[in-house]
Amino acid sequence: MSALNPTIITFLFYIVAMIVIGLLAYRATRNFSDYILGGRRLGSFVTALSAGASDMSGWLLMGLPGAIYLSGLSEMWIAVGLIIGAWLNWLLVAGRLRVHTEVQHNALTLPDYFSNRFNDQRKILRIVSACVILIFFAIYCASGMVAGARLFESMFDLPYSTALWISAIATISYVFIGGFLAVSWTDTIQAGLMIFALLLTPIITLLSFSDLSQVTLALEAARPQALNLVSDLSWVAIISLMAWGLGYFGQPHILVRFMAVDSVKSIPNARRIGMTWMTLCLGGAVAAGFFGIAYFQQHPELAGVVNANPETVFMELTKILFNPWVAGVVLAAILAAVMSTLSCQLLVCSSTLTEDFYKSFLRKNASQNELVWVGRGMVLMIALLAIWMAGNPESKVLGLVSYAWAGFGAAFGPLIILSLFWKRMTLNGALAGMVVGALMVILWKNLWADTGIYEIIPGFVCSWIAIVVVSLLGKAPSHEVTDRFEQADQQYKESH
Repeated sequence: MSALNPTIITFLFYIVAMIVIGLLAYRATRNFSDYILGGRRLGSFVTALSAGASDMSGWLLMGLPGAIYLSGLSEMWIAVGLIIGAWLNWLLVAGRLRVHTEVQHNALTLPDYFSNRFNDQRKILRIVSACVILIFFAIYCASGMVAGARLFESMFDLPYSTALWISAIATISYVFIGGFLAVSWTDTIQAGLMIFALLLTPIITLLSFSDLSQVTLALEAARPQALNLVSDLSWVAIISLMAWGLGYFGQPHILVRFMAVDSVKSIPNARRIGMTWMTLCLGGAVAAGFFGIAYFQQHPELAGVVNANPETVFMELTKILFNPWVAGVVLAAILAAVMSTLSCQLLVCSSTLTEDFYKSFLRKNASQNELVWVGRGMVLMIALLAIWMAGNPESKVLGLVSYAWAGFGAAFGPLIILSLFWKRMTLNGALAGMVVGALMVILWKNLWADTGIYEIIPGFVCSWIAIVVVSLLGKAPSHEVTDRFEQADQQYKESH
C-alpha cells in the first residue's frame, strides 16, 4: 500500500496524536502516584470510558467478530455474560474498592491493597499476588501484541515479525512517557473511536445490500445455523460462554480505574456511561461478524483472507466498504482497542514490579523520581517479554485472552469480593483462595479442557470455597484489621 494512501495517512496521524498526548501527560506527572494511578483524580466520564477501553481489547474488533463469523449468533453468549458481569462489578466493587484502597494506607496497587488489608507483615500476599499478575499479564499482553501485529500486517502488507515490532513501539512510546494519565486520556479518545467504528461498520455493511431478503438468503446459504442462539451448543457450553462475566471481578487493569476515580460519588454516573458504551460496542461487534457472513457469501472473490483467518473480518469489511480516509479512522479504532488494553496492562505490570518488588524489597527509601524511571524501565521489560511470547504468527487473539481472563478472574475475583464484604476473612484465607484459583485455571486448561467447561468456573468456585473454609478454620483477624475494614465500610456507606 502506498505511503501516500489516505488510509495510511489517517492511521499514522492517529499514532502521532497518541504520542503527543503522552508528552502532555508527562508534564502533568509529578510523582510515582501520578505515574501509576493519576493521583486519584479521574472524573466519571474519563473513568467510565478508560475502564471500558482498557477492558475491550483487540478481541472486541477481531476475536468476537471472528467467532460470530464462524459460528453465528450462538457465540454472543459471551457478550451477554460480559454485560452482566461488568454491571455487577460497577455496582458491587467499584465504589467500595475506591474507599477501601484509600483507607488501607492509600494502596496504589492490588498487591499493596491485599497486603495492607490483611496486615501481611511477611509480605507473602504481596509477592504471590504480584507473581500472579506478572504471569497472566504476560499472556494478556502477548494477545495485544498479536492483535496489533495482525493489523499492521494487513494494512502495510508487512511480515508478521516486522508488524509485531512496529505495533509494539507505537503503544510502548506513550505509556513509557506519560504513565497512567497518558493511558487514561488516550483511552477516552480510543473509546470514542471504537464505538464510532463498531456502530458504523455493520450499518454500512447492511446498506451494501439492496434489501434485507438478500441478507437472509445469503446467511442461510453460508451458515444455516447462524440465526440460532443455541445452535448445537450444550448447556455446559452456554454457561461457559456466559461465565466470561465472572472475570470482571478480578481484572487488575479494570479495577485500577476504580481505584483512581476522584470520588465515590462519581461512580454511579460513570457506571451509566460505561455500561451504555459497552453494550453498544458489543452489539456492534456481534453485528459486524454477523453481517460479514452474508457479505462475503455474496462476494466470495473477496473472502479469501477472511476465510483463512476469520479474526480479520472487521478489517476486511472496513477496507472494502469505506472511503480510504474514513477507513483510516475505522482501522485506527482497531489499534485503539489494542493500544488501550495493552497500555494499561503494561502499566499495571510496571507498577507491580516497581511498588511491590523494587520499593518493598530493594529500595524502601527510593525517591519519587527514581520510582517513576524504574517504572518506565519495567514497561520496556514487560513489553519485550510480551513481544517474545507473541512471536508465533499462528497465535489466536481470543484464545490467549480467554486464558489470561480466567486466570485473573479465578485468582483475584473471589478475593476482591470477599475482602470488600466479609470482615472475618483472614490472611491465610486470602492466600489460599488466590493460589487455589490460579492453579485450578492452569490445571483445568491443561488437563480437563476437553470437558468443554471454561476454566474460570472451577477456578472461581474453588477459590471462593478455599477462602471461606481456611478463614473459618483459622484464628479470627486482629482488631486492627477489622477496625480498618469497619472504617472503610462506614466511610463508603456515608459517601454512597
